[in-house]
Amino acid sequence: MKKIHLAFLWHQHQPMYKNPSTGVYELPWVRLHATKDYYDTVAILEEFPAIKANFNLVPSLLAQLSEYSQGIARDRYLDLTLKVAETLTEEERVFILRNFFMANWETMVEPYPRYAQLLEKRGRHASVDELRRIQTYFKPADIRDLQVWFNLSWMDPYWREKDSLVKSLYAKGRDFTEEEKTALINKQLEICGLIAGKYKQMQDSGQIEVSTTPFYHPILPLLCDTNNAAGAMPHAKLPRKRFQHKEDAKAQIQKAVEYYNRCFGRSPNGMWPSEGSVSDEVVTLMSDAGVKWIATDESILFLSHKEINGQRHKLYHAYNAEIQGSNVAMIFRDHALSDAIGFIYQKWDPAAAAADFIKKLHHIRDIMPENTQDALVSVILDGENCWEYYSNDGWDFLRKLYHALSNDPGIETVRVSDFIEKHAPQTTLKKIWPGSWINANYAIWIGHAEDNTAWDYLRETRHYLSNYCQNHPDKAEAPEVKAAWERIYIAEGSDWNWWYGDDHGSDNDETFDFLFRQNLISVYELLREKTPDYLHKSIKGIIHKSPTLEPIDFITPVIDGKVTNYFEWQAAGSYKVGHSGGSMHQVDTLLDMFYYGFDLENLYLRFDPKNETKDGQEAGISIKVVFLNPENTSAEVVLGKKWDIPRLHLSANGASEKLEKVAYGRVLELAIPIEKLKLTDDSKTLEFVIIVERDGMELERWPYESSVILPKPTKEFTLKNWSV
Repeated sequence: MKKIHLAFLWHQHQPMYKNPSTGVYELPWVRLHATKDYYDTVAILEEFPAIKANFNLVPSLLAQLSEYSQGIARDRYLDLTLKVAETLTEEERVFILRNFFMANWETMVEPYPRYAQLLEKRGRHASVDELRRIQTYFKPADIRDLQVWFNLSWMDPYWREKDSLVKSLYAKGRDFTEEEKTALINKQLEICGLIAGKYKQMQDSGQIEVSTTPFYHPILPLLCDTNNAAGAMPHAKLPRKRFQHKEDAKAQIQKAVEYYNRCFGRSPNGMWPSEGSVSDEVVTLMSDAGVKWIATDESILFLSHKEINGQRHKLYHAYNAEIQGSNVAMIFRDHALSDAIGFIYQKWDPAAAAADFIKKLHHIRDIMPENTQDALVSVILDGENCWEYYSNDGWDFLRKLYHALSNDPGIETVRVSDFIEKHAPQTTLKKIWPGSWINANYAIWIGHAEDNTAWDYLRETRHYLSNYCQNHPDKAEAPEVKAAWERIYIAEGSDWNWWYGDDHGSDNDETFDFLFRQNLISVYELLREKTPDYLHKSIKGIIHKSPTLEPIDFITPVIDGKVTNYFEWQAAGSYKVGHSGGSMHQVDTLLDMFYYGFDLENLYLRFDPKNETKDGQEAGISIKVVFLNPENTSAEVVLGKKWDIPRLHLSANGASEKLEKVAYGRVLELAIPIEKLKLTDDSKTLEFVIIVERDGMELERWPYESSVILPKPTKEFTLKNWSV
């Protein structure tokens, strides 16, 4: 019987949030994810002894958890939680109202009546100036309840089941006391101190394997040489000066190995290179550090071993990398399966999602050659951020999935090291494609003007520190010099450049920009030298290019499924999909781009597929235009074969009618009559999102965590105030 071995690798990571000048943590995500994700994600396995799994813990995360557990780490969100509600200043109340709803509202605010009530009282969208007025309507009891709920909503269902304090606070729901608030925070910090020990216990018992990542999560190939980016991005504009410090890459790996030893009493067998970023040099460095296996994305395998292109079953094996004397096993993630958990199953019924995942594994087993016993399917993804988009923090889905896997004789979950020991890799790779798990390149972290500016600033500061050490050899071991090198290593982390450029954005972009520059500034401060003026200026926003382009005029395209001519959509707005906009990045999407615009009679939309599709591939696919204004209105296109007439229906307030202006060929085009939308006389805008579904299950939603807003078409309209 053919058998599938399934390796889950849940990646747990946070960058260093500590301001090096003040010692205060600028953001609370280590503390909040500690109570929502890091402990329970491994503890759930105690319910399923047959399930084995792998967890990747980044040292920069573990170090911060340790500081919180010892009471060393402080953040403003924590301090303002603990401050007695009656004593808060106006500025502090405004900060709380602005920031204490930082959660996915659908799953973490709206299910709790009091928290939802406080959100409605504040208003879903309020400027700082408006909040100064609104805060006067909040009594101290309201603010105290908000202080509690912000922290309580980040308490995983595991603690609601297992911990009497957390259970009682959820049950009480409102009118919390200062003593209850303090007890909740003490519980948070206690949990921070339990996490590393829980992983050690589960690894020592043999149920999980813990791997690691270079200490501050840097993109190692770019530390070795920023010109490594040119391999997959030959036309990219690279930083002004080349950054080449292989010794830093080596130091980041070695620091991680040493820290892992201190935490777990053994050396790590496995390593997930930050963002799956690999190159020949990186493989060699990890092998030299004693790492036995590393993981990256399937696209790296197919580009490294082009002879297997078109033979997907070749993905499902471990490989041996023999490069410049290295000898390390490599596994490659199935990114469709990984993205299904990370991005797609969030809105599905948990049982249906688990069944779909098992079905996909059975399909993989079916395509494997007969008598295959060494098939390895690697599912590797973020083990923290996706769960806040699931109801019940993903517990319902995970329980259904782990139960199904526990009872399927054709699938065995494995620890990676155990699998490699039993099934030694049979195929050798002599060269590794330089790239990451995102599009097999490093475009997220280099090439954009903001990214390149950050690399230039890093290089200049590192060059200054290196020269200082050469000129003062007697101070090489001085505490301030060692601390300065640590700031360089922190600044080499990948997270800063994740938010630079137009790839991703968040409400905390300014904070990430500040922390990157502050670590570089700290190098000069430690050595009592003048900081270059440019480090005090924001990098974020030097050049801003949104993935959305706004309409500039009326359009009246021909609805024929073709790009009839260059000009018919030239004045339209457009949105480049695949940019989740936040801490995650979706790779596999059906759509590549959509366009939108209007004249006085119709709203026009055009959808460009990401790849050239084949007849039949679209079976079960529908594309929906879901209107937020007018409410209770949507248009749905059900796709068939190319050049067939697709079905387009407009639904409004329960009634549905077929529309005729739709065509699907090279692109999908449609027109929705404005009059059919029944906009009210006082309505000034159209607002919608695009949703892609398969068999009624949501696959994609664009814009991510936002919407398209257009002015109501009139003869007098002027395109001055567009927003997306």
